[in-house]
Amino acid sequence: MPAAALAASLSSAAAAGEIVVSPGEALQAALDRAEPGDILRLQPGVHRGPVTIGRAVTLDGQDAATVAGSGEGSVITVTVPGVTVRRLTVRGSGRSLETLDSGILLTRTAAGGALVEHNRIENNLFGVYVHGAAGALVRDNVIVGQTSGRSSEAGNGVSVWNAPGARIIGNDISFGRDGIMVMSSRDNVFRGNRFHNLRFGVHYMYTNNSEVSGNISRGNAIGFAIMFSNRLTVRDNLSDGDRDHGLLFNYANGSVIAGNVVRGRMLPATRWRDAGLSADAGEHGLPVGGAEAREADGAARTGPEKCVFIYNANNNRFEGNRFEGCETGIHFTAGSEGNAMTGNAFIRNRTQVKYVGTRFLDWSKDGRGNYWSDNPAFDLDGDGIADIAYRPNGIVDRVLWTAPQAKVLLNSPAVQVIRWAQSQFPALYPGGVVDSRPLMAPPAPPPHLPQGDRS
Repeated sequence: MPAAALAASLSSAAAAGEIVVSPGEALQAALDRAEPGDILRLQPGVHRGPVTIGRAVTLDGQDAATVAGSGEGSVITVTVPGVTVRRLTVRGSGRSLETLDSGILLTRTAAGGALVEHNRIENNLFGVYVHGAAGALVRDNVIVGQTSGRSSEAGNGVSVWNAPGARIIGNDISFGRDGIMVMSSRDNVFRGNRFHNLRFGVHYMYTNNSEVSGNISRGNAIGFAIMFSNRLTVRDNLSDGDRDHGLLFNYANGSVIAGNVVRGRMLPATRWRDAGLSADAGEHGLPVGGAEAREADGAARTGPEKCVFIYNANNNRFEGNRFEGCETGIHFTAGSEGNAMTGNAFIRNRTQVKYVGTRFLDWSKDGRGNYWSDNPAFDLDGDGIADIAYRPNGIVDRVLWTAPQAKVLLNSPAVQVIRWAQSQFPALYPGGVVDSRPLMAPPAPPPHLPQGDRS
């Protein structure tokens, strides 16, 4: 650091003061009399909001103070760069989606660096809203949204809008609508977060050149929904028992999807009251489903329905992913043939691949394909590559996709003859996926996962 900059930094630190604020004292007045660089230490107890932070100060709750809103507007609004909000409990925002009522709202004028860390942010419409605050860092918070009501009327744990360089790292986010919702941004990092009891873990739209890595989504409707975005790195994420899709790519192009694990499990069959996915999924041509579980009817089904759903997304590289225990391992449609698939593992999915098309697509590259748990092939030369190609789908699959009623004939002699004839005469296979160099063993589970998640 240059001598002049170091001297200025030391001078600023020396000038910084400490203000102790007791419960019952006017917090807004204390903020207004603070000087840039001051630290406001809130004594244990409840401090009344809402408040606006208009100077570059640190608001520290020391893990024992609560800032409680009035039920209108945002509880804490940050309007300048250089503000830190840490170790607080924040609750009691308003319920207006239009005015972005949040536990902590970082406005556009806070661009240039705001830090929100180690807080518990609960029972607010939005947890943290990064509204144009470029360069913000939101890390290691526990964010609990609304636990009742319709998800379509709830806010997100963290919302990011037009905030280049914002980073959302290491948060635990539950309830409300989506864990992280990002719109019209770039150069963002979403890493190491945990999502549960939500609609989407990550809902990602119109945001390029960014990273989604090391996150864990458990028991949500969709784990990671990536839409209308290019040049992303989606790496080392876990979707465990999400209901509809583990990974969803819609108009997402030129990205690397590597080291992710999608794991299905038996889920209770439910009746859905609110078609909360309709507004987003339907308008983009995606399948529409419900968003709020209400009453279990005692039955069960496998979830996710699809480990991966790809809709009109191309020029992506899927490498070293593990797709396991879903109704469908991967379903791609609407002109999504231009993706490279190598080194992935498809394990115990009821249908490994669903592709309705006439083109032949070879899912191998540089002499290496993917692992298929239902491939009965041999490896006589011991090179780890099966001696014959693997084809996940045949004529019967295509008939069942277009005419599901034909399932009643699945075990009939006629269907068995078709399957036998197809195996003897490969020219009878319809267009679709072929893996000319299938792997004999699955790649090792990604080392980034917690030990209990590395099956």
